[in-house]
Parts: sequence; C-alpha cells; structure tokens
Amino acid sequence: MTYSVAVSGASGYAGGELLRLIADHPEFEVRTVTAHSNAGQPLVAVQPHLRTYTHLTLKETSAETLAGHDVVFLALPHGASGAVAAQLEPDTLVIDCGADHRLESPDAWAAFYGGEHHGAWTYGVPELPRVSGTQRDRLAKTRRIAAPGCNASTVALSLAPGIRAGVIEETDLVSVLAVGPSGAGKSLKAHLLGAEILGSANPYSVGGVHRHIPEIQQALCWAGAAAPTISFTPVIVPMSRGILATSTARITPGIDAATVRAAWEDAYVGERFVQLLPEGQFPRTADVLGANTALMGLAIDEAAGRVVVVTAVDNLVKGTAGAAIQSANLALGLTEATGLPVNGVAP
Repeated sequence: MTYSVAVSGASGYAGGELLRLIADHPEFEVRTVTAHSNAGQPLVAVQPHLRTYTHLTLKETSAETLAGHDVVFLALPHGASGAVAAQLEPDTLVIDCGADHRLESPDAWAAFYGGEHHGAWTYGVPELPRVSGTQRDRLAKTRRIAAPGCNASTVALSLAPGIRAGVIEETDLVSVLAVGPSGAGKSLKAHLLGAEILGSANPYSVGGVHRHIPEIQQALCWAGAAAPTISFTPVIVPMSRGILATSTARITPGIDAATVRAAWEDAYVGERFVQLLPEGQFPRTADVLGANTALMGLAIDEAAGRVVVVTAVDNLVKGTAGAAIQSANLALGLTEATGLPVNGVAP
C-alpha cells in the first residue's frame, strides 16, 4: 500500500530532512509540500539537494492544503502547529516535529514556552525505556505523534535505563551537549552566522532555562523517576549537524559497576537504532552523520561515584525526522525500520 504524504514546513531543515528520508521510503509518496515565506517557489529552489522532488512546488500552509492525505508531517516553528493540527481529520496520521504536543503538563508548557497548551500526543521515541516496556508500545495505531526535541530525546535515552533499573539517583543529573546549529532551524539569526560560530564554542540557555528540560524530566518520570532534577547545558559548536551529549549521574549506593552497565545493555539489547558500544569505546558525531542511529558509550567514574554516558546522534535524523518516520511506521503497522538508514556517511 502507498500512503499519500504532505510535509508542512518543507523549506526548513527538519522538513528537508523528512523529505530526504521519505524519498527512500517504499510506502510513502510525497504529494504536497508547504511553506510560509517560500510558498510559490519550486521546492528545489530552497532545497536544491532534493532532486527527487523537482516536480513539487511549495504551497501555502493551511489545513485545507494538508487535508486529504494519509500522513501529514508538521515541521513548523513552535507554537504554529497546534492550530493547524486541530483542523485535520482524526483518522489522518499527524506527526508534529515541533514542540506543541510534547508536554503533558500545562504548567511546564506555560513556564518554558507560553501561549496556548494544545495537549500531549504520543511521544515519538520508540526505544525510550518506561517502567514497563518501551514507548514503542504506545505508538501502535495512534494517529497523533509528537516527534521529540533532539536534545531532549538524546539525554532521555542516555539516562532512562539507569532510572528504570534503579542504579542511578534521579537528582543531581548533569548533561552537557555539543550541538550543531541546524537544531535551531533555518531562520536567519545573528548568533548562528558562520562568522559567529566558526572557531568558537558558544553556550546558550544556561542555568535551567532551556525548553527541553521539562521534556527530559517527563521522559525520566515515565522511566520511574518521581521528581528528577537535571543541570542541562547545550553548547553550539562549528559543525552543521550532530549532538554529542555527555550525561552523568550519581550511582545508587551499593550498586557495582557491572550492574550499572547491565542496565543499559538490557535496555537496548536488540535495538537497531540505539546501540551501546563495547566497554571502553565512545562515539563521535561523525559516526552517525545521516543515520537514524544513536550510539552510546558508558564509563564508571569510581572516584566520583558517577556513571558517564556519552551519546552521539544526528539531530536532524534520529533527533527529529528519523524519529518521526520511525514512529509513523509503527503507527501504520509497517516494519519499524522502513526507509531509515542505520549507516552513517564518512568521511
């Protein structure tokens, strides 16, 4: 069966990555692409690398334009997808790559985003460990999916196994991320200009104000935490895409190193897209470039009594578009890995 697909926000980085991946998906056919300021232009005028789609022209983003498709991907700025999504038919599979439907708590939404809270959809990180099972169990047959924040899902995947197994403490969690500026979107921003970031590492949203913090805490609560606290610091580095997250947590007293590592091994054994590397090995962002893969290395800092988890993802693939397509596959009853690359691009 072929599913008709519309991609809204197709002129942006996330929309472009969705289209790149869907081009190799045997069950998806992109029939409509929409944008805002770029509406009326050929898609390849703003996404010249997507030669598969030379026949498509960007249309205005509206519920009327998106109606009538089997699958709709919304790659719109935060705050823009909620109103559009509310007008789409309930039997349409809608995947929101923005933040509008990620948070269950209206208070958390008000504190970190503001504006109308549109309610939470099924979270689109299939491998995420929960107290029982994984998030995958909740994605089957849903028709509304919230794709994750790239930083949030990377940190949640890094720490949730330890929370679920009770081998780490849920307070005093620390995560520092090196991130590529593509995660901030394609709109022109002075602090993301090449002249500003080349040759420099630039921290941002420091001191507990980053919008992905409540999303991380929500995911860790699903894994069994009661009131997790995390110090989260992202740093923009001069690479176009990628996240390298270094997360640490206090080891629960009385737990030995083998038991700690076993928590992560048990959580991700058999997973295609989340892989724990052999002991002593750690990933690079280059290893996951273009792939729907999260590679993870783990070490025990015995002197500090902490576990150290280093995770690499491509923020535009596993962090956003790949997670969205992977979740859509599950919702449609397709093989989960359909159309998604596990191999990166090198050099």
